[in-house]
Amino acid sequence: MLDEPYDRNNAVLMIHSGSGGLDSQDWAGMLMRMYLRYCEREGLKANVIEAATDEGEGIKNATILVEGEYAYGFLKAERGVHRLVRISPFDSAHRRHTSFASVLVSPEINDDADIDIKPEDIKVDTFRASGAGGQYVNRTDSAVRITHLPTGIVVTCQNERSQHMNRQTAMHVLKSRLYDMAEQERQEELSSVVGEKKESTWGSQIRSYVLHPYTMVKDHRTNFERGNVQSVLDGDIGDFIMEYLRQRAKGLC
Repeated sequence: MLDEPYDRNNAVLMIHSGSGGLDSQDWAGMLMRMYLRYCEREGLKANVIEAATDEGEGIKNATILVEGEYAYGFLKAERGVHRLVRISPFDSAHRRHTSFASVLVSPEINDDADIDIKPEDIKVDTFRASGAGGQYVNRTDSAVRITHLPTGIVVTCQNERSQHMNRQTAMHVLKSRLYDMAEQERQEELSSVVGEKKESTWGSQIRSYVLHPYTMVKDHRTNFERGNVQSVLDGDIGDFIMEYLRQRAKGLC
């Protein structure tokens, strides 16, 4: 189940809130908490290297570096769109809302990996880390934003103690993003050859978390489900990951 080239590597996990304002941002924040709790359970070291807010609730996006053996091998099962159905805490009429957030997972790529980033292809900006990220961010003058000009990928790191450390971490994340982009392009090319096409849209969620009118978490790839939603949101997602890896190894998903 864990025999791909980078399965043993650390993982870079990125969470992006969907459209929907406060509800989606709150949902993205709940997912970040879920993954941090999962890492605690599994003895993995999780470091939130960037978390951005918009209106003070939840997060717009976040990047987490997860360190530990096979971190990427397990967490790659979480790549996709996650859907939440609940009574909105931000709706004075107490109506049911559906929120979406996407999760991207790529392996941390070491410096000796064959991924070439030319100096002229990147733009580096430094700035003061502000309120974004709350308790996860050290407020210093050393935050770094790297823009990869050919692809438009932007990576930010603002929680390390020095500008040098932030830049080093941001470069590792950029390499991971570039690897993931190349791998996705390779998979799409392969799928086109064999006649397969998988949608990657907000409607093609991998997992639903339902809090109203009933409680259930269901993985749409494997049909594995559990009724204890709170336990799942507290990081108990190991069964979902293992079932996905088992079925994937058998070619079922």
